[in-house]
Amino acid sequence: MMTLVKDLHDGDRISGRYLVTNAAKGVTTTGATYLTVTLQDKTGSIDGKLWDVLPADIDTLAVGNIVEITGDVLNYRGNLQLKITGVQGLPLAKIDPSLFTMSAPRPLKEMETELADVINSITDKNIKQLVASLVKDHYQAFITYPAATRNHHEYTSGLLFHTLSMVRLAEAILPLYPTINRDLLMAGILLHDLGKTVELSGPIIAKYTLPGKLIGHITLMAAEIIKRAAELGLDEELTTLIAHMVISHHGKQEFGSPVIPMTREAFVLSLIDDMDAKIVMMEKALEGIEPGDFSARVFTLDDRVLYQPKNGKK
Repeated sequence: MMTLVKDLHDGDRISGRYLVTNAAKGVTTTGATYLTVTLQDKTGSIDGKLWDVLPADIDTLAVGNIVEITGDVLNYRGNLQLKITGVQGLPLAKIDPSLFTMSAPRPLKEMETELADVINSITDKNIKQLVASLVKDHYQAFITYPAATRNHHEYTSGLLFHTLSMVRLAEAILPLYPTINRDLLMAGILLHDLGKTVELSGPIIAKYTLPGKLIGHITLMAAEIIKRAAELGLDEELTTLIAHMVISHHGKQEFGSPVIPMTREAFVLSLIDDMDAKIVMMEKALEGIEPGDFSARVFTLDDRVLYQPKNGKK
């Protein structure tokens, strides 16, 4: 019987089929080679180590391969880890890849409908034309790519799910602050991470492309916005306001934004982007943590530990 990642517990001896999403060689103090790998199925991922590595094991546990693993589940510094005792490669042609990729927690068709509704709800015809045009250019990647390679929304359709979560956060905020321009804010939300469709390589085992590494999604999309707006004959200030939201959405220059948010819409965009990403990181860190216990330290959340309340939701 194959064991899913979500069903792993400390002390289990398991057999399962997993996708290798990361692999790195290491050397012990005695000079022996070992492998540290990340294994994934549709329910989650887990790190594992293989000691006493043979040359064939390095090829078998290469990133992108699907392997059959036997091993023991251990608790290491508050996180589950596999001590791999056996590994066998499997023919990719006979394996359904959907069994090994995590997907957004909403049906794709439902999210596509919501995306179309959001674009159609933009009342300014120039903003709507710009947004619709750019989304159309990147549509298939936009609805299937992850939002990141790790940390948050790092699953199939994660980029679209993250974007629509931000739309819903914005809709909740807008009635409280009537001076915020809804059309501008929705444009910023829909376009802020669209450059990740160029920055990342694809929906499965996403890696950074050459433009992604050397230019980055913020600059890539800002350039596309300015170019397309010029083609459409948009007003210079409107173009600048939309591009500004994209280039400032990380909030601070030390976080990768060339400038800090200097309009209401840009500021709100940066806040809800940060909020959605960090809440998802928290949920991920607290998965499997029993009520009354703490998580391991979360580096991306300022190295803090998180508490699972005894009477809270798991």
